[in-house]
Amino acid sequence: MGRRYFGTDGVRGRVGEAPITADFVLKLGYAAGRVLAGSGAARGAGGIGGAAATGRPAVIVGKDTRVSGYLLEAALQAGFAAAGVDVLLSGPIPTPAVAYLTRALRLSAGVVISASHNPYEDNGIKFFSADGNKLPDAVEEAIEAAIDGPIGCVESRELGRARRVDDAAGRYIEFCKSSFPGALDLRGLRLVVDCAHGAGYHTTPHVFHELGADVVPIGVSPDGLNINDGCGATEPEALRRAVLDHGADLGIAIDGDGDRLVMVDGDGRVYNGDELLYVIVRDRREREPVPGAVGTLMSNLGLEQALGRLGVEFERAKVGDRYVLETLQRKGWRFGGESSGHLLCLDCHTTGDGTISALQVLSALRRSGATLAGLCADLKMYPQVLVNVRIERGFDWQSSAALASAREQVERELGGAGRILIRPSGTEPLLRLMVEAPEAGLAERMARRLADAIGGAS
Repeated sequence: MGRRYFGTDGVRGRVGEAPITADFVLKLGYAAGRVLAGSGAARGAGGIGGAAATGRPAVIVGKDTRVSGYLLEAALQAGFAAAGVDVLLSGPIPTPAVAYLTRALRLSAGVVISASHNPYEDNGIKFFSADGNKLPDAVEEAIEAAIDGPIGCVESRELGRARRVDDAAGRYIEFCKSSFPGALDLRGLRLVVDCAHGAGYHTTPHVFHELGADVVPIGVSPDGLNINDGCGATEPEALRRAVLDHGADLGIAIDGDGDRLVMVDGDGRVYNGDELLYVIVRDRREREPVPGAVGTLMSNLGLEQALGRLGVEFERAKVGDRYVLETLQRKGWRFGGESSGHLLCLDCHTTGDGTISALQVLSALRRSGATLAGLCADLKMYPQVLVNVRIERGFDWQSSAALASAREQVERELGGAGRILIRPSGTEPLLRLMVEAPEAGLAERMARRLADAIGGAS
């Protein structure tokens, strides 16, 4: 059955337009609450007001700093309450913090109101299961099936209740610090930490400061409208400039909901998710077996080759951290990520966490005494060229003889020293072409040859 509302990372869209409207989110909260209640879920937060104390399911609702969070939080809370589900409200807090608190407080589910790296006009709703993972497909399908039903209400005595979790940020800060080796600290390091004016503004800088670093925080003045605006992991130029201006050793940037990571060294060089995943895996590989790691179809060929030289198998999943996680779980591996900075260290957390991922990179630097550039010296990243080709709707690109012929010619010219990825856009009539080659000029020529075979590029 095709999904109507849930994408790879929950429900997302522009606020005020379907499905991110107050009435829909109210229905979503009620439907999710009824599914949880019907499943017999009875995990709760004990004396904080969870199921152990009341007999009702309990969920935690967190959000990022978008102004629309107030609206959607109220709608969700009302829907859950009508379904007889207790709600714990954390206020602004990173997405991975909600995953952690759901487990730590023994709750039935966790809910995050966020559109991650998107601008403030967008927002979304995503769910975590009781064990801190993304909801299983069957549960999402059950919620979708219940959304279009009528909204009812349990008896007054069974209505869900809401309360604030005042120590949510502190609990999460301590959890992050616990992922850093107890024998190490960050004394002597000056770090610029860019929180994208997002959910990590009052947690992430404290983690590094409490471990001993001299922290220069930026992107920590949210006003509801400036999340991800010219800052954070999606726009690291602000971090790069701040590192150079402050003479910092390193820069750390997360995105609006705190699950992505980009880093900058003291020379102003930016390191993306592929490079940081390599640093983490290389460090772990020196101390324990690491049978494999997972990337995506967009992960750089240089990462795959460098991990191969370490004896670490590499597997590619579809684009999206959900698919990286599914592949890791299927293989029984622990480390994976995307070029964009979603990194998974399953020995530390159940989901991607920009702060915890940064701590794993910092622990590798501390243990080795090397620089980021030094740890990445054996990683030769291939230039990637991306070209969007506009196509007519319904165009069967997989049956195009011209494209097949051009692809054969390009593969022959690359001679195994490069990679081609062709995939359709999920939202526009575009075909996305990506070519990797040892030289940028070669990659550009090969990408244009493929585009010309279809009829031109945008």
